Amino acid sequence: MKIRRTIKVILIVLAIVNFAGDFINAQTYKIVDTGQKLFYDNSTTISTPSSGDAFYGQDAQFDGNQPSYKDNGDGTVTDFVTMLMWTQSYDINGDGKIDYNDKLYAQEAQDSASSCKVGGYSDWRLPTIKELYSLILLTGNDLDPTSSTTNGAKPFIDTSYFKIGYGDQSAGDRIIDAQVATSTYYGSTTMNGNTTMFGVNFIDGRIKGYPADLSIGKKYYVLYVRGNPDYGKNKFVDNGNGTITDDATDLMWTKDDNKQGMNWEQALDWVKQKNSENYLGHNDWRLPNVKELQSIVDYTRCPDITNSPAIDSLFNCTQIMNEAGQADYPFYWTGTTHTNLSDSQGQEACYVCFGRGVGYMSQFGGWVDVHGAGAQRTDPKSGDPSNYPEGRGPQGDAIRIDNYVRLVRDAGTATSVGQNSGVKTLDNFVLNQNYPNPFNPSTNISYEIPKSSFVSLKVYDIIGKEVRTLVNENQSAGSYVVNFDASKLSSGIYIYQLNAGEYSKTMKMICLK
Repeated sequence: MKIRRTIKVILIVLAIVNFAGDFINAQTYKIVDTGQKLFYDNSTTISTPSSGDAFYGQDAQFDGNQPSYKDNGDGTVTDFVTMLMWTQSYDINGDGKIDYNDKLYAQEAQDSASSCKVGGYSDWRLPTIKELYSLILLTGNDLDPTSSTTNGAKPFIDTSYFKIGYGDQSAGDRIIDAQVATSTYYGSTTMNGNTTMFGVNFIDGRIKGYPADLSIGKKYYVLYVRGNPDYGKNKFVDNGNGTITDDATDLMWTKDDNKQGMNWEQALDWVKQKNSENYLGHNDWRLPNVKELQSIVDYTRCPDITNSPAIDSLFNCTQIMNEAGQADYPFYWTGTTHTNLSDSQGQEACYVCFGRGVGYMSQFGGWVDVHGAGAQRTDPKSGDPSNYPEGRGPQGDAIRIDNYVRLVRDAGTATSVGQNSGVKTLDNFVLNQNYPNPFNPSTNISYEIPKSSFVSLKVYDIIGKEVRTLVNENQSAGSYVVNFDASKLSSGIYIYQLNAGEYSKTMKMICLK
């Protein structure tokens, strides 16, 4: 019996070696779509714009990897896009309430991850800023920072799966004091010398740098994560033609930015112009959504420490002079609208800071870095920046309006935007390598169909015996993700086959327990 088991293990290991080449290029950093479905002009919702219209090419025009979660019923949530598992609630003390007693200092949040046993797991970790930001949905409504009521509030996370909370006013918090800790620290300092941790606020829908020094007394909510240790790690390749591909996300970027500031409508128009020119050999460039753009931030780099923008050195960023008179780098527009108070109030769009997150704070002498290079904030889509001589908001965020642009497109397939539907058009049938692979006990199988078809997706063991039918139905054109749970099956090599219309493809996967 022992010999048979040893042989079985050897065969599985050999299979892994034989198929390793298939795994190396697999997407390890799938970006979850923002969820934004509404279209906006400079102030409010509009009908779906066509290619010749103003405001064409914004976030809602493109469908990415749609959010797909599972409530595991044990205090955990699985994200089938990122293959990360999360604790479900801020209620870390288990008293059934989410309040100040559930908050931790930055270092406490880091240290306590190892003692978390939610769901029976012992390998929880404090997420990086890229892992935590994967949960944000740009379908929320931003509250006024001075608000004392949650009436009309709509968090920037799927609350049907996650149990989050607001600031605890009884403990002196503001409603919006619901920042969530991460393990990502800023290389420099903010607020005139504070050690700084990047965090996500699912109440106001932004990334900012927050004080991590114990002496400041700031506490944070936490969500812990496990699985997919490669999530958030880029694999950039300079294509030598003015483009850079990230093999981890399967996105292609322009090496250069547009070299000048422009408002949001102008940015969208500039993208259309470059597509009409077949820029760098492609005509399907787009203004990235905010989660795509944040994916290329390098949080180990910043102007104060590396004398560079917060992005890999393969990219070129135009240097600017910031409000404090320092050499700096731009804020970059995204196609994502940030709504205030209601879905129809779309006067602002999201940007990402690749230079300092500057703000005006009189107690520190004026303009300082308040949120760090890598922060994600918002600007009015139009207007005059000179109307904001001391910035805006509690930390006097610099209001530039005329921000810069870096283009993105899907690297793996040729895509375009439908004139009427605003939905990405798929050109070919595609069956992707499952992820993760090897897996235990479940894995995700994704595929794309360019037209309505009868779809069959089945799993077989190595001798050809059918073990599971995952799909057997008519499906509309689109991208699909199916979870395969092998918890009741033994370790070994399995084969999955997609049949759709005249298309048929078979691929191998390994269950390793």
